[in-house]
Amino acid sequence: MSWLYSILKDRNFLICLFIINLLGTIYGYIWYGDQLASTPTIFLPFVPDSPTASLFFTLFLGFYLFGRHVPYIEALAMVTLFKYGVWAVIMNILVLIIEGDLSLQGYMLIASHGAMAIEGLLYAPIYKFKLKHLVLTAIWTLHNDFIDYVFMMMPRYYSLDLYINQIGYFTFWLSIISILLAYYLSIKKRRMTIY
Repeated sequence: MSWLYSILKDRNFLICLFIINLLGTIYGYIWYGDQLASTPTIFLPFVPDSPTASLFFTLFLGFYLFGRHVPYIEALAMVTLFKYGVWAVIMNILVLIIEGDLSLQGYMLIASHGAMAIEGLLYAPIYKFKLKHLVLTAIWTLHNDFIDYVFMMMPRYYSLDLYINQIGYFTFWLSIISILLAYYLSIKKRRMTIY
């Protein structure tokens, strides 16, 4: 596995990853354009879930390229990338199952969000966040679920509206799994290595 981390830490690879994530983040905010236009201002930070997750990771990469760690950004990046990466993959697969068809954009979303979930986990040994950073991230993440499914500000997949209660329940537990995974891979494993 040391060969993998030598690639992940390679400056040229990091620059490529930074550019890809920056472009993906911009595209993500554009993709949310219609929904953002009709969203009350107070909820705007909580609507574009995936591009905001990608933004956190892009910021992590930018700081890391200059040899800096910002633990709050790292914790937010890891948890939200995995959560919204997995969430979007599953929602698009559900659309395919329910409608029997999926657009080319839907397949692109499955591929890009699957990559998001993976890249967030791959950098787990490099992140420097501690429990206090993860606690704040957990509050942000669960608060976002509350905004999404109580105030109905979640990303819209209209063919899935009949299942919104089940999706909200699934999303809550996906948040818990994402937080616990971040704790295990970035905090507990680091402690186990020290001892």
